[in-house]
Amino acid sequence: MDLMPIKTIVDGLPLAAMVVDQSRRLVCLNTLAEEIWGTGLANRHYEVALRNPVLTGAIAECFRDRKTFQTRISTIIGSRESTFSLKVAAIEGEAFQGVLITFEDVSPLEDVGQMRRDFVANVSHELRTPLTALLGFIETLRGPAKDDARARDRFLGIMQTEASRMNRLVRDLLSLSRVESEERIRPGQQLDLLGTVQSTVKALEPIAEDKGISVNLTAPNGEVMVNGDCDQLNQVFTNLIENAIKYGGNGGDVSVTVTVLDRDPTVRGPAVRVEVTDQGQGIDPIHIPRLTERFYRVDSHRSREMGGTGLGLAIVKHIINRHRGRIQISSALGEGSTFTVTLPRL
Repeated sequence: MDLMPIKTIVDGLPLAAMVVDQSRRLVCLNTLAEEIWGTGLANRHYEVALRNPVLTGAIAECFRDRKTFQTRISTIIGSRESTFSLKVAAIEGEAFQGVLITFEDVSPLEDVGQMRRDFVANVSHELRTPLTALLGFIETLRGPAKDDARARDRFLGIMQTEASRMNRLVRDLLSLSRVESEERIRPGQQLDLLGTVQSTVKALEPIAEDKGISVNLTAPNGEVMVNGDCDQLNQVFTNLIENAIKYGGNGGDVSVTVTVLDRDPTVRGPAVRVEVTDQGQGIDPIHIPRLTERFYRVDSHRSREMGGTGLGLAIVKHIINRHRGRIQISSALGEGSTFTVTLPRL
């Protein structure tokens, strides 16, 4: 039997595909299928070659009932588990009869679904704690502490703190949603980045003074023009400098350095680099790759005490992506941290 036409069709399919003939042998696999299941499987019995019970069971059912069978299977490719949409269909031709199996990689969709579920779970968890506290204090104030002025004042203070925490969380969620929706739209406004950094430092000076910290700005003379969204870039540098003040340790200095570059490989052209460095306790390098994830915290308890929502650096990352820039984080325990933002310059 001439299998060349079938092999030609299978090789031309945009999906991973294989064909099993009436004798239950794998007669052809395309390159995409070999990347999943390995090479050297041709002419072997499918149950021996494909050691996946869901897959072999689907093939057997298709041979028995001659009906199309669809399901999802998971398998390990390299070190990563991948999920495929599996379709098994009967081939009913005069010259050839068998089964065609195709695999569509749906791992990215699974990852997005998992991210959505994790996001909902995290938001629910973040809101549940202050809501539970508020409901508990309201119940107490309407009952045992109704006539206790001291307890009422104390509870109202805690309720205000918890309500403020929920307000910050909702504000950051709205900000994150807005930034994500605009991420593919390049900002068209021309602005002086140095002026934005200077105004941000000045606005945060009272917070720094309360903690006994000085913020030292080192920058070139003149303007440093970029294409950008003024409010969003102000949000970026407010977040980074405020974090450095909060977590940099009392009495330590925070340095903000603006450097103009003729060319930077990360943005493939003229650039401006802004480095925010603190003298705090530093971050274990194991945490650094995940710092810009939503709700990821190195120290959850301390972050909440400082008023953090766990969304600040995620918002920063999306804003910088929108500006076609890069963010880098370097830190070591006991040696402080440096957050570097590189943006294309006009």
